[in-house]
Amino acid sequence: MKVPVPAHIGSIVLVLPLLLAVLQTASAQKNGIQIYSLTVDSKVSSRFAHTVITSRVVNKAEEAQEAIFEMELPKKAFITNFSMIIDGVTYPGNIKEKATAQKQYSEAVARGESAGLVKATGRKMEQFQVSVSVAPAAKVTFELVYEELLKRHLGVYELLLKVRPQQVVKHLQMDIHIFEPQGISFLETESSFMTNELADALIVSQNKTKAHILFKPTLSQQQKSPGQQDTVLDGNFIVRYDVTRTLSGGSIQIENGYFVHYFAPEGLPTMPKNVVFVIDKSGSMSGRKIQQTREALIKILSDLGPKDQFNLITFSSEVTQWKPQLVPASTENVDEAKRYAAGIHASGGTNINEAMLTAVSRLKSDNQAELLSEGSVSLIILLTDGDPTMGETNPRKIQKNVQEAIDGQYSLFCLGFGFDVSYAFLEKMALDNGGLARRIYEDSDSALQLQDFYQEVANPLLTTVAFQYPSNAVEEVTQDNFQLFFKGSEMVVAGKLRDKSPDVLSAIVKGKMHKQNVTFQTKSSVAKQEEEFQSPKYIFHNFMERLWAYLTIQQQLEQMVSASEAESQVLKDRALNLSLEYNFVTPLTSMVVTKPEGQEQSQVAEKPVEDGECGTCVPASWAAEHLPVLGVSMNLKWGFSMLKWRGSPSHTCPLFYPVTPPLPRKGLPEPTSFPSFSFRTSCDDSSTLSTSPIFALPLLSLPQELALVVLAPIQAPPVLLMLPGPSMDRLCVNIKDSQEPMNLLSDPDQGIEVTGQYNTEKACFHWIEVTFKNPQVRVHASPEQVVVTRHRRNSAYKWKETLYSVLPGLKMTMNKTGLLMLSGPDKVTISLLSLDDPGKGLLLLLRDTDHFSSHVNGTLGQFYQDVLWETPEGADDNKRILKVQGKDYSATRELKLDYQEGPPGKEISCWSVEL
Repeated sequence: MKVPVPAHIGSIVLVLPLLLAVLQTASAQKNGIQIYSLTVDSKVSSRFAHTVITSRVVNKAEEAQEAIFEMELPKKAFITNFSMIIDGVTYPGNIKEKATAQKQYSEAVARGESAGLVKATGRKMEQFQVSVSVAPAAKVTFELVYEELLKRHLGVYELLLKVRPQQVVKHLQMDIHIFEPQGISFLETESSFMTNELADALIVSQNKTKAHILFKPTLSQQQKSPGQQDTVLDGNFIVRYDVTRTLSGGSIQIENGYFVHYFAPEGLPTMPKNVVFVIDKSGSMSGRKIQQTREALIKILSDLGPKDQFNLITFSSEVTQWKPQLVPASTENVDEAKRYAAGIHASGGTNINEAMLTAVSRLKSDNQAELLSEGSVSLIILLTDGDPTMGETNPRKIQKNVQEAIDGQYSLFCLGFGFDVSYAFLEKMALDNGGLARRIYEDSDSALQLQDFYQEVANPLLTTVAFQYPSNAVEEVTQDNFQLFFKGSEMVVAGKLRDKSPDVLSAIVKGKMHKQNVTFQTKSSVAKQEEEFQSPKYIFHNFMERLWAYLTIQQQLEQMVSASEAESQVLKDRALNLSLEYNFVTPLTSMVVTKPEGQEQSQVAEKPVEDGECGTCVPASWAAEHLPVLGVSMNLKWGFSMLKWRGSPSHTCPLFYPVTPPLPRKGLPEPTSFPSFSFRTSCDDSSTLSTSPIFALPLLSLPQELALVVLAPIQAPPVLLMLPGPSMDRLCVNIKDSQEPMNLLSDPDQGIEVTGQYNTEKACFHWIEVTFKNPQVRVHASPEQVVVTRHRRNSAYKWKETLYSVLPGLKMTMNKTGLLMLSGPDKVTISLLSLDDPGKGLLLLLRDTDHFSSHVNGTLGQFYQDVLWETPEGADDNKRILKVQGKDYSATRELKLDYQEGPPGKEISCWSVEL
């Protein structure tokens, strides 16, 4: 695999938001439907992504079978075409006004047919599914096309393809072509299914403005094991990249009579901000929600800048202010606020109206008293999980009250926690007041979702931004005025060039920085730009015109939320006309999919809208009734396991298992390894089910005369260090006394720092954090998960979740055994492992330690300085004295378990040292 070294660009990272495609044939192997070709072709031209998924299947059975075409696409994407070719006949999808298609949709539902082809399936995805009957030996070609303008998110563009063919495919190929006239400054890939064997099927090439990513695995590379049809391809494939930027921060690109202006200036100082956090602590927030809110709030408070001011308002039935006014984000105030946040508990009703008016009043009072710094930005961040139940409960009245109170002076950001809250209510309230709304999903990473949202608004750079173009040069320009510009985001304006426009298109962007006005100027040659977009390999026809139409529709749909009834109708009519003209499936249109005669004559694909439904959750009542009879596995244990229900209702049930091999009349059975088990129950109940293994034998299988003898197992050391030099000897380190976070090792030449907190009772680490200087990456591991922070963006991975990430100068991999390896050219390899029982904590393993420099230091780093080995007088060969930086350590030869290659580990002999 070739990953070019990136050019050094001192610019903000540009993010390609989520392009996701999934292709799946759920039961193809079982019913004789074989996928013989699957291709994904994605062209990303100047942030506009055009993706074509083509699947060719054949029916190998002797009778007609159902073929299912199923894939996922980003919620922000618009489907533009779908077709099926059956026996040489093309059956297209026709896009119509939703009202026109409604009759066909209703008739299909009345017949009991599954008329809805598109449904929300996750945080950022929608699922498209079509089924068709295929005659014996017949072939069908499915083709789906969708488009999306990729949005900058926390400084990174991210292209994601989700691959799930569920069988090996003779011709499987993904082609991703990226063209950015500004220049590509870096490119990195990540996969949740890639192995070292599959990595050979991935080719990444890049020059100044173009990149090509090709993934073309052979049949043998796809197989889980030789001769089987089961495939290893099941997960995400991600491409991330950045673009080069000029000091003006602007880039105008022109193609076929249309232009797009991207604006994200470099090097601007962050403006001081005044933030009021409005936190719902009503009874519905109890349990995991309030715990994660406290955790996120404490982390967010740590990220406040020294020039920021803030206050906390909590509300349930009543509203409470932490301080009578906003206070500076000094160390003392932040520490006090953290203690306050840690004590927030949930109870009572939900009085959103009074809480919001209190927050606005606080900002107004402090502003009138000249307590807010000149040129600062004021933000209100609301977090709630439910609809109003106390005080004013009419959503429209609350929206009106808040809008009148804010009066355009502040920006409001609304976070809806879970699915019990009306997202439409929060979205309108936010858009009415210059902000945006975001849903926070109830999951193990909810706290990270909150932190990531805050990072989006943490660094305001400009306010009151206005784009100006010569009136004789352009027309039908999209939104050209913006209230706020944040670091890591990007403003986009598009429009048409007039027939007799000048040869050079110029633009002026005006905005306000801290205490001063600022103007940016950008010019672009029409002829030169037109020439840029001529390569058919990287460009699809009229892409910029379609980009303009896409952006116009998206903005008009958003403006409809806060527009008056008359204005909303005008916006709706124009968005509908553009949707039909450019063949987009939007919330205003539907696609009617036709089928061969004798089958369901039509199905209707409609764009889902954000609502309170959760289609993937299991009701708690069903789980309580049925889960006790489900098989629940154990990990390296005999006997039975107690299935514990955390939350409500309380439920504990013993589950019995047969032992394999069968128990002999004499002696002990061999241990049998089973995977661990965890179960998500429902949207409105954050309870989880998990196994708690118990060391026992099945009561029904126990021989009466069996004597149970338990031998002490060989343990794995919490730290295993490969010693430098040709001996390849190992040092096993135990830590006997440590309560505070430790500096485990630091090597400034390597650009690596490792810290951690050790649990002496459990003889393992409670957490370990690895920080790399180049590339700038932080990896925080806990027994529950691994959190990777890059470009201020957090990505959470569960242990044993396959990860294969290649960054410039660093590779991160994790396999199904849960061994996380961090390696790179001329770098020390750092491995982390979470033991199967989360309560047991983490292990730290080092190898390739010859790469340490002479400047390495720390509790573990000291062993890579000058170390002297001595044999104590009268001692045998299993005893040594280590002299390290003036300290003596006793070392003893012992048998330990080495997890360098992952569980179950292998026995080794090492020198055991206690610190």
